Amino acid sequence: MKRNLFYLFLLLTLFTSSTYAQVKTLPNKNEGIKPEMKIRKDLNDEQLLDLVQKQTFRYFWDFGHPVSGMARERSNTTLNYGPEVVTTGGTGFGVMAIIVAAERKFITREQAAARTKKIVDFLYKADMYHGAFPHWLNGETGKTIRFSLKDDGADIVETSLLFQGLLTARQYYTADNPVENSIRSKINEMWNAIEWDWFTQNQHVLYWHWSPNNGWAMDHPIKGYNECLITYVLAASSTRHSIDYKVYKDGFANNNTYLNGKKFYDITLPLGFDYGGPLFFAHYSFTGLDPRGLNDAGADYWEQNRNHTLINRAYCIDNPKKYKGYGANSWGLTASDSWSGYAAHSPTNDDAVITPTAALSSFPYTPAESMQVLKHFYFNMGDKLWTEYGFIDAFSEEKNWYAKSHLAIDQGPIIVMIENYRSGLLWKLFMSSPEVQNGLRSLHFKSPALQKPVIKN
Repeated sequence: MKRNLFYLFLLLTLFTSSTYAQVKTLPNKNEGIKPEMKIRKDLNDEQLLDLVQKQTFRYFWDFGHPVSGMARERSNTTLNYGPEVVTTGGTGFGVMAIIVAAERKFITREQAAARTKKIVDFLYKADMYHGAFPHWLNGETGKTIRFSLKDDGADIVETSLLFQGLLTARQYYTADNPVENSIRSKINEMWNAIEWDWFTQNQHVLYWHWSPNNGWAMDHPIKGYNECLITYVLAASSTRHSIDYKVYKDGFANNNTYLNGKKFYDITLPLGFDYGGPLFFAHYSFTGLDPRGLNDAGADYWEQNRNHTLINRAYCIDNPKKYKGYGANSWGLTASDSWSGYAAHSPTNDDAVITPTAALSSFPYTPAESMQVLKHFYFNMGDKLWTEYGFIDAFSEEKNWYAKSHLAIDQGPIIVMIENYRSGLLWKLFMSSPEVQNGLRSLHFKSPALQKPVIKN
């Protein structure tokens, strides 16, 4: 594996093990959503999508941290970490999920706004470094929890995933009342404080980490193609601390794993690793960033994401390692827990583990194929996969292993990307941001969304 693409996920193996202790505490019961644990064979497609979005949302709502409201890193304890750990990037997905829940009437808009304000108020007082947040925070105190020995400061990739959600929220909560006014005001203030340009170290590339204790010791330039496209888009979108096109062109888009152009299973892959890498590449940056008609000098991003997904599926159907359970109704390789610890699964790193978020978060790109998987997971395997927070993180029929865990960064994209398939809601909101539109233009992107009037914040 290339360090610059899988680094974040390889680090997580330091904090995971094959045996987990489940966190039992379920806060916020006074506003909780009752789970539906019985597998209902009478559901039509729309009802099934409703149920999956609603039950998965419980991870962010019922299991959200009781003090901060932020998304907990995972539903289980690992080694020295437990329910105090909240994730900044996962919270970005969670903020988007709250919007979906309000629009789908799982909760009221007032409840959604109140929880979002709780999160924003907490972040406003939490640790930040040159405007950027760390990967993990203590959900009660707002203090940094180090991610690895020297990763105890700013993480601009996690910060970008967080603000993809927060800018979407700012565009959604437009009412003239004290709660929604406060949400917009504080998001704007925090957004304008992020010193994206500082994270270049005066070079033509962004650097992932900075620590007040270790400086730039992590030494991790962000080069593509990977999940970090959103980081460059938001860095270019900043009003006060933006990067210019040369940083994107010479940094992210100047790498030996950026352009591809080869065919796999007779499907052309424009960008990235051979066979595409783990499927979260097609999800994380595109929970808000609309790939429909989005293109630049490197690729058409709808083609990129759809073809990446189809290649991942074709590999699982081909199943060269002959693993039990792989096929057209059970595919999807991406980063997740596994029987041997956390790993970034892909066709070139296949460890017999299927991760539900891979196919389910790909609904916009492969709706029929993803629905086939969803029905199999729920109707046929629900007794092993379905829980109070939606589907378990991962499983392996080959190893007879079924995770006891859920992760924010896996559960969130399921809700959000299914909604983007159904209504395009999060795409419409995020792309309506005037800063994002300016940032995309400055990076020489084209998109139908850039021709539409913006929604003033």
